[in-house]
Amino acid sequence: MASIEGEFLRGVGLVAVLKLLERKQMYGYEIVEALEKRTDGVLAMGQSTLYPMLYNLEAKGFIAARWDESGPRPRKYYRLTSSGKKRLAEDSTTWRKLATAMGALGITQNVTGAFA
Repeated sequence: MASIEGEFLRGVGLVAVLKLLERKQMYGYEIVEALEKRTDGVLAMGQSTLYPMLYNLEAKGFIAARWDESGPRPRKYYRLTSSGKKRLAEDSTTWRKLATAMGALGITQNVTGAFA
């Protein structure tokens, strides 16, 4: 399946990253792999897209990072903050409304997802 590009991916990607981090702490490449696998490639993004997004989310206080140097290589793990949880709740509500509106237009049908 083709991936989503441009501005739309940045908006969708932000919510998807927050949702992944709601479940557990993850490092960057782990997030890239999870987005690819869990969305059948639709929300696949490269590290050059993901890392600026992570830095932005961290600067806004939606996520926090910590270094783990216990493995073979140091990894920076990201987790959702309380502000990030609030943002995710707001964005999730917006996306549900959007999906309902698109359904009313006949574009989507009975939208359910892996993140529900």
